[in-house]
Amino acid sequence: MPVSVVVGGQYGSEGKGKVALALAREKAAHCVVRVGGTNSGHTIIDERGEPRSFRQLPASVFAKDTIAVLPPGALIDVDIFEKEVAELGLGPDRVKVSPFASLISPEDREKERSTGLVDRIGSTGSGTGAALVRRIDRGSAVRLAKGEPRLHPYIDDTARMMRDVLTKNERIVIEGSQGFGLSVLHGGFYPHATSRDTTAAAFVSEAGLSPFDVDEIVLVLRAHPIRVAGTSGPLEDEMSWKDLAAEAGLSEDYQELTTATKKVRRVGRFEVDVVRRAIAANQPTSIVLNHLDYVDRAHGRDKRSGLAREFLLRVESSIGASITMVGFGPDSLVPRSEFEKDGRTHPTSRHSLRAV
Repeated sequence: MPVSVVVGGQYGSEGKGKVALALAREKAAHCVVRVGGTNSGHTIIDERGEPRSFRQLPASVFAKDTIAVLPPGALIDVDIFEKEVAELGLGPDRVKVSPFASLISPEDREKERSTGLVDRIGSTGSGTGAALVRRIDRGSAVRLAKGEPRLHPYIDDTARMMRDVLTKNERIVIEGSQGFGLSVLHGGFYPHATSRDTTAAAFVSEAGLSPFDVDEIVLVLRAHPIRVAGTSGPLEDEMSWKDLAAEAGLSEDYQELTTATKKVRRVGRFEVDVVRRAIAANQPTSIVLNHLDYVDRAHGRDKRSGLAREFLLRVESSIGASITMVGFGPDSLVPRSEFEKDGRTHPTSRHSLRAV
């Protein structure tokens, strides 16, 4: 069955939204699915060249005529949901919510902050984990999407709807959240983990689909892995943004901020072990390597240089797998074959990731 799953291979912010959008456009996806909660964000570049970030809806809904699906595995902050739906001008014909999705309450957010979770493990304090705990506890305080009046126009049997889509052989793209290294089960850094499993198999389960439906798993990496601010877990070879900016030819004050909390991300050099384990657990059919512009400053000016190609070959050798596509910024995604022609990108060979 035609289901694509996009999964992160490090600690999140690998560029999954950009990749999911490219897939949805290339394959004319009928549905785009966002699993998980609002503790992470996905960013794409809109038609004006401006970044657009979404914490609740799938960023791939920017693909023409796609239907955004929040399945049973989604955790919904209704205020953020309504803000993003209004920002995009979407109606119930373009957004479907499972009646069985969980709601994040103000009490969930307060609990994570008051218990010291933010300081202890670098949590975003979004309430996602606390909402999951309430769901597992099966107490009377749990609220599902079907009980929220503001969501009533969007409620649908998403499992039935997506099964109908697959029966017609139409594409579904599942936009996984965060990264393998943050998995509460498999990441290897517990308790410095998110509250869920972050493998492709888990995303398919949260969507309400079968493993037999999947014909494509895309693992997304970045040249320099990041973690969120604070005591969020180890980075094998952490570096400063000042040093990265000097290597990449960026301004001295360049830095990345997290989508959810707007705090400065931590950054390090490429780590092999977590990626090898992500490959073993997810068995991707293709691998994307983003942010090669951080490796080779010449690519920011569309000039020829061998640095990015040398880095790419070293990565492939170290992880024991081939890279399928490479990215040089938030609005570029280049097939390996095109990049390999002369070791640099060309504007004419870039996949357009701008919204229509």
